[in-house]
Amino acid sequence: MSRVLPSVTAAICWGAMFPIAASAVDRVDAFHLTFLRYLAASAILLGILAVVEGRRAVRFDGRFADILRLGVLGFAGFNMLAYAALELTTPQHASLLVATMPLMTVAVAWRQGAQPPRALLVAIGAALVGVALVITHGDPASVLEHGSVGGDLLVLVGAMCWVAYTMGAKRHGDWSSLRFTALTASASLIGMAMIIGVADATGLLHAPTSGHVADIAPQLGYVVVFGAVVAVLSWNVGVQRLGPAGASLFMNLVPVVTFAIEAARGQTPTPVELVGAAITVGALVAANRVMARQSAPARNSGQLLAAKPASVTADA
Repeated sequence: MSRVLPSVTAAICWGAMFPIAASAVDRVDAFHLTFLRYLAASAILLGILAVVEGRRAVRFDGRFADILRLGVLGFAGFNMLAYAALELTTPQHASLLVATMPLMTVAVAWRQGAQPPRALLVAIGAALVGVALVITHGDPASVLEHGSVGGDLLVLVGAMCWVAYTMGAKRHGDWSSLRFTALTASASLIGMAMIIGVADATGLLHAPTSGHVADIAPQLGYVVVFGAVVAVLSWNVGVQRLGPAGASLFMNLVPVVTFAIEAARGQTPTPVELVGAAITVGALVAANRVMARQSAPARNSGQLLAAKPASVTADA
């Protein structure tokens, strides 16, 4: 049990994050909430990095431009869009869509020449069917009438940003996950500040008051400490113990935790949503099992397909 505990901890933290963040965006908008979250989390991560790897690790070593671009894509692009989506869709939908990110990465790797196994393609197709059932509530003809569709699309775009961030991480493979996470998260604050500054200046957004921030102090504390620090560090320990493909299997717990929390709060999903969620989670489990087999040492030579999808969430 102790071997898998870090991976389970990370999945539970991330699964609970969506309902908690959804309860905060009605007081502080998604963009300012994301900035506040990573302002605090970056300070913590940089402090840990300095202690664990030394002050020399808190340097960009001539890679600032690429680190900034990846940080903006990953932390600003994904988190701002995902939090904004929570004003339009449900935490259940968001968590389920986020859980498909490893499969998106498989598609990107395929385009780059990594041929996926047929079983993995079948799992991807099944996952897409399950997601479609959840999003459309089993009624594709009326998909545009559902108020959540816009939010679901925002989550998907945000997920694509995170996939781009993950694929770019291989250019910095000589850095530890802790260093890459801490430096990209801190660099992303520059992009976030620019986006928020323009939005505030043009009246699209309004900076939250100290009272608004105080109102969401518990939620902010959770997304900083558990969603951005404990989960990331736990995940990295899990990857070290189980390997990327083995640890990625636990990402399937994220939508399960979110659905369970929302059900406990009285927001029981419809039968169609439950069927769609079950199909998606089952497909993701099957996909990760295929990727775990593909990541065997004897097959690792030149094979990015297994490792990269699993690392999608390693720095979330």
